[in-house]
Amino acid sequence: MTSVKPRRSDTTRAAILGAARERFAADGYDRATIRAIAADAGIDPSMVMRYYGNKEKLFAAAADFDLRMPDLAAVPREEAGATLLRHALTRWQDDETMFALMRAGVTNEAAADRLRAIIADQVAPEVAKLCADPAQVPVRAGLVATQLLGLALCRFVVRIPPVSTMSTDDAVRWVGPALQRYLLGD
Repeated sequence: MTSVKPRRSDTTRAAILGAARERFAADGYDRATIRAIAADAGIDPSMVMRYYGNKEKLFAAAADFDLRMPDLAAVPREEAGATLLRHALTRWQDDETMFALMRAGVTNEAAADRLRAIIADQVAPEVAKLCADPAQVPVRAGLVATQLLGLALCRFVVRIPPVSTMSTDDAVRWVGPALQRYLLGD
């Protein structure tokens, strides 16, 4: 049996994406450069352009973020908010892609579009499983996003104490009820 060797282009793409995620997380979208990303990946900048075309397309590829949402319909209804929040905090704790996306989303329309797509494609379907009125799903998903993204920004990016240093359990105790309300109503 022969093993399949990875193609050199796959290895190069992976190196570029890894370097891009780190650079975007460290410098933000505006300050990160193709030249710096290429240097971090140990390749010529022309290779970055060859594979991704431009900085915006590279960012979109690097910011491909899967929330790995829990199935909220499978947990007891009274635990939906706490389950979602605990999952998000654990998932995002050390994820530089999400940090880069949040930083860039404030000033870059492509990044903001990507964040909106993540909410629409990944959060809204889970909210829909719990919401009896389909017309309320976009509003509820948007409000859930305010809590998740706001907490993540304050906790992991801006690092506002004591939010940045409180335990996950404490964060869930404080913010979980708000998520519960947005998910299920009063």
